Amino acid sequence: MELYISNAGQEPIYAQITRQIQNKILSGELKEGDALPSIRLLAKELRISVITTKRAYDDLEAAGYILTQPGRGSFVAPQNPSLVREESLKQVEECLTGAIDAARRGGITREEVLQTLNLLWEE
Repeated sequence: MELYISNAGQEPIYAQITRQIQNKILSGELKEGDALPSIRLLAKELRISVITTKRAYDDLEAAGYILTQPGRGSFVAPQNPSLVREESLKQVEECLTGAIDAARRGGITREEVLQTLNLLWEE
């Protein structure tokens, strides 16, 4: 599993891992029942602390994205459709907020934004 860690940003490393695995699950790249790398293996591959990797896995498990079975490892949990929809809606809201901010900075009207959205939706 490919994950990219940046030391340059403000986001903590455990949160970067959590977000990237969560996105892989929501996009379908990781499917129900898929095994995740062990905490130790992932820490070694990313050259980070085992504690950091464990925190990411704990957060993913608490949010219902993975299940950990002692002695067996961590696996992608069955996804609750309402959880997936809510997370998708959250991502859309974040993207639209960025688009609205860019439109306001560029002097683009609400009607132009809606027209663009409608055109993109039809593609």
